[in-house]
Amino acid sequence: MKTLVVGASGATGKQLVEQLLIQKHDVLVIVRSPEVLPKSWKNNNNVQIIKASLLDLNDTEMRDIVNGCQAVASCLGHNMNWKGIYGQPTRLVTGATQRLCDAIKSNNQQHTTKYVLMNTTGNRNRDLSEPISFSQKCVIGLLRLLLPPHVDNEKAADYLRTQIGQKNDFIEWVAVRPDGLINEDEVTDYETHASPKRSAIFNAGKVSRINVGHFMASLINQDDLWTKWKGQMPVIYSKSH
Repeated sequence: MKTLVVGASGATGKQLVEQLLIQKHDVLVIVRSPEVLPKSWKNNNNVQIIKASLLDLNDTEMRDIVNGCQAVASCLGHNMNWKGIYGQPTRLVTGATQRLCDAIKSNNQQHTTKYVLMNTTGNRNRDLSEPISFSQKCVIGLLRLLLPPHVDNEKAADYLRTQIGQKNDFIEWVAVRPDGLINEDEVTDYETHASPKRSAIFNAGKVSRINVGHFMASLINQDDLWTKWKGQMPVIYSKSH
């Protein structure tokens, strides 16, 4: 299986690529700075590296890249500095999701393509009744005003929910919502739920980036797991946290 990963140079994106390689995938990555990638990828025949800024690719280039991919996974995010939070593009994740999905649809392939988006527990799944406290609503409202990356995450998931939907002829999707991300060296036991089991603001859990990568890779690799979660926004926690 051939999988395109965007955001592969990030901390979670690297873990996802490693897990896909363990599960014997051919992996295609688009990165602006290949020099930051692990040396092992550059010597791996199962990894193809394209040096480019994703949103600078034209429509034809985008179509050619996704052509033949059975899955696309996005671990894109904003750098947590002033430029990353408030600079352009403020809709990095949403813009990438829209353009990648448009490219997939325009190829008119006979098979559906799996699209896996890394999102956040701070974003509610509006297809479900996910209750949150008044105080959390207030904090989320402030985040929308003060932190453009939060709105970007919301709009990217909303695009999949409302524009791609549940019965698209070309794309099936899952938006994975990790809680507080931490670094660990090995995959550990983790749990997944349709909705958060704790407050993302006032009682956040933890999940390792390697566990998120493992879950996203397993979604792509295992049809039964995909069938369970497609069209949904599962939340993931590490069991030890």
